Amino acid sequence: MLAHLEQQPADALLALIKLHDADPRADKIDLGVGVYRTGQGETPVFGAIKAAERVLVDTQDSKAYLGPEGDMGFVRALMPYVFGEGAPDMGGRIEGMQTPGGTGSLRLALAMAKRAGATRLVVGNPSWPNHAQICRDLGLEVVEFNHAAPDGTADMDGIRKAIADGGEHDVLMLHGCCHNPTGIDYSEGEWDEIAGLLADSPMLPLIDLAYQGLGHGMEEDAYGVRRVLVSVPEAMVSYSCDKNFGLYRDRVGALYVMARDAADLPAIMSHGHALARANWSQPPDHGGAAVRIVLEDEKLTEQWLDELDQMRERMRQMRARLAQAGQAGSVDLSPMGQQNGLFSIVGLTGEQVLEIREKHGVYMAGSSRINVAGLTAGNIEKFIDAVADVSA
Repeated sequence: MLAHLEQQPADALLALIKLHDADPRADKIDLGVGVYRTGQGETPVFGAIKAAERVLVDTQDSKAYLGPEGDMGFVRALMPYVFGEGAPDMGGRIEGMQTPGGTGSLRLALAMAKRAGATRLVVGNPSWPNHAQICRDLGLEVVEFNHAAPDGTADMDGIRKAIADGGEHDVLMLHGCCHNPTGIDYSEGEWDEIAGLLADSPMLPLIDLAYQGLGHGMEEDAYGVRRVLVSVPEAMVSYSCDKNFGLYRDRVGALYVMARDAADLPAIMSHGHALARANWSQPPDHGGAAVRIVLEDEKLTEQWLDELDQMRERMRQMRARLAQAGQAGSVDLSPMGQQNGLFSIVGLTGEQVLEIREKHGVYMAGSSRINVAGLTAGNIEKFIDAVADVSA
């Protein structure tokens, strides 16, 4: 039976890691892997998380199962940051559950939507490749609209048409902030318009919030989520703590569901629990428990937010330098200064991506998507010069 399985193509980014590691050049630059790095090229463990883990070591008295919903203390501690302190559960209409990372949350959300009658995911192009991969595995059709305009801003005509064409069996995928892979976010005014259009649409919004705090701040980055949720009867939010708590390998995420009526939530969430049980049974506890401890302790929360501010400021500095460089060969780097988060697309062709790798040891995805956090004060000038050289 197993002999009938055909070889699958290697993951392009994992292959890129191997190529970078094998490159003997001392000044090579890795801009491929989507993790935060300090100015010294390290991906640190947050000090606030280290402190929370020490509390866990000292106080945790059991490793017994928590159930498919995971650590509900963690789930609810996040809600004021996502939905606002005033009414984080929208009058009892929002409930959540812990998931193995943002990917687990997205998988669960789309599987629940399919059970509810969804047949298509409508998503901007480009988007995180795993969005489409999950849909293909679930048997959901993927319909794309253009997300990025040529000038490095959001293509509002693209999403206007997507919503106008949307039907009652469609899920609309939106990036809450720090769009992956373009870094191009909707402005507050654009979110206002999108929310208004969705208020009159039968589509189910699914908002992927994987980078809150890495754009302009925790409050600012939640604007789109909150604006949409006050305008529509139903929605889903997939959340990841991997980036804004540095918990990549611990797989810490949550899925939130907003129902039309609070009375509908128990039945809706029963499907989430059943699907979780059939997939991973229950999520890993350690990372979620550490986040809960941070958010329940005022001093640890302050420390975490300070560390997050430092991360965001470092990436802002790199973006400001790229914007200052402006035209590099045929590529205009200036729009990157207004974009957000870890990622941006440089605008090189596939051939130029290979050329910059071979000539200059600069490693990026084939789409020319870069991880801005891979740039440092020590290598950013080399990067700018390399882009100018290959695109001249």
